[in-house]
Amino acid sequence: MEFRDYYKVLGVDRGAADAAIKSAYRKLARKYHPDVNPNNREAEQRFKEVNEAYQVLGDPEKRKKYDALGADWERGASEEEMTRRYGWTERGTTGRRGFEGGDFSEFFSRFFGFGGAGGPFASQRRRTGDFGGFGFSGAPARGADVQAQVTITLRESVGGTTRRLELEIPAQCPQCGGTGMVTREEAMGRARVVRAAESCSRCGGSGTVNQHRSLEVKIPPGMTDGSRMRLKGQGGLGTRAGQSGDLYLTVQIQPDQVFTLSGRDVRCALPVWDYEAALGAEVVAPTVEGRISLKIPAGSQSGRVLRLRGRGLPARGKEAAGDLLYEIKVLAPTDLTDEERRLMQQLAERRRTRGVADPRAELVRARPA
Repeated sequence: MEFRDYYKVLGVDRGAADAAIKSAYRKLARKYHPDVNPNNREAEQRFKEVNEAYQVLGDPEKRKKYDALGADWERGASEEEMTRRYGWTERGTTGRRGFEGGDFSEFFSRFFGFGGAGGPFASQRRRTGDFGGFGFSGAPARGADVQAQVTITLRESVGGTTRRLELEIPAQCPQCGGTGMVTREEAMGRARVVRAAESCSRCGGSGTVNQHRSLEVKIPPGMTDGSRMRLKGQGGLGTRAGQSGDLYLTVQIQPDQVFTLSGRDVRCALPVWDYEAALGAEVVAPTVEGRISLKIPAGSQSGRVLRLRGRGLPARGKEAAGDLLYEIKVLAPTDLTDEERRLMQQLAERRRTRGVADPRAELVRARPA
C-alpha cells in the first residue's frame, strides 16, 4: 500500500497553518469540482483526492495522527506495525474496510476509518459548517471587517455629531453554513456518506450574504478629513458563534464655502477695504460656530495672517487643537463717487509731494530697460 502525501495533494508545507490549509483546499475543490469540469474523469479524481486530504489535514486530531504515521513510514516501519499503531478500529476490529464507491483510498480507510456510528461521516447533516463531512471544523470563525464612509460638515467636525448609517454587512450564508458549498449525501448503513458537493446557489460559493443593518454612530469632535474610526464588533457576523468583525468608518468633511482645512487649522480669506487696512479697523468676521469682532491692525497688507489660537478643530488624542487663521485680502473700491474720487486724487498728490517711494521701484530696477 502506498503512503499518501496529503500535504503535497493540497500544495502546502508540512508546517502550514490551519488557515493556509483551509484556503488551499477551497481553491482546489472549486477548481476540480465536477460542476466546473463535467465529464472530466481526471478532474473528478483530483476532486476526490483533495477532499480526502482535507478530511485528514483539516481535523487537528487526524492531522496529528497523520504526522506521526508519516514519521514512522519514513523510518521504514512495517505495514503491520503501522496498522497496529494507527489503524482505525470499529468495535475492536482494525479498520481495513474498503469503500465500495471508491471515493476514498485504501490508505485513508485503513488509518482514518469509514462508516459506522463512530466513523468520520456519522450523522452528517446536508448543510453544515463542516462542509458536509469534508473536514471544515466547527470552530468559531471571526467575521469580516467592513469599510464604510460618512460625510459631515465642518461645523459638525468641530462640535461632533451623530449619523444613522444604512449598511450591507456580510453574514454567514444560512444555506451552506458559510462554506460556499452544499453537499449531497446518501445513506450507507448507519452512516450518511458524502457523494457530491456543489456551489451554493444562494451565495454563489462565497459563503456570505449581505445583511442590512441600520446603525447610529456618534462622531466625536475633532475628526479631520480622511480620519478613521474603529467600531469594534460592528462588522461582519462571525460564523458558528465566532466574534464579529469591526467596522472601519472613514470620515469625509464636506467642502465649506467660507473655510478650508489645513490639518487641524481652519483658514479663512478675509476681505478688507484698503482704508480699513491702512487705518486699522474692527470688523465682523465669521467663525465655524458663528461670528466675532476682529481687530485689523493699521497698515495691514494682503497676505497678512491673523491667528486665533485654539479656535480650529478641537484637540483629539495626542493632537493639539488647531487655530483659526484669517488671511487678509485688501480690496480697492470700484464704485467711487465724484467726491470720493476727488479725495483719493488729493491723497495721491499729497503722497507724491511727500516723496513716498514707488512700490514698484525694486521690480523695475531688477529688469534692464
